[in-house]
Amino acid sequence: MRESETFGSEEGSGEELVQWLNEEAKKKKMKFEARLYDYVIKTENFGTFEMFSWMGDVKTARSLIVKASKKFRVKVIEGGYKAKEKIYSTKKADFAMVRKGDRIIGHLKFTAPRIGKGDWELVEEERR
Repeated sequence: MRESETFGSEEGSGEELVQWLNEEAKKKKMKFEARLYDYVIKTENFGTFEMFSWMGDVKTARSLIVKASKKFRVKVIEGGYKAKEKIYSTKKADFAMVRKGDRIIGHLKFTAPRIGKGDWELVEEERR
């Protein structure tokens, strides 16, 4: 099982979207559970997002988030991507795609402290 905290939905749709994700996973007997964790990311190009964490299968999480984006017609952040090259630094990094339905409309880069518990911070964003 894997988990990620770099998934999100457009502000105002987070609770409804997470509830739908959990119900859909339960209905289809998938290993997946999502929870909002009261953290908001503001981007210059894409707006504000309510972040949520999940536990379960990566493939399930990615397919459910795309379906949710189509169903609710909202932008979502699909995170959990890592750099291919091994870079050692004092911070851990995570990469994400911003989606609107099937379309990828941008990319984001998050960092967080490697030691201790800290929230993910948005450091780069790119329109596609």
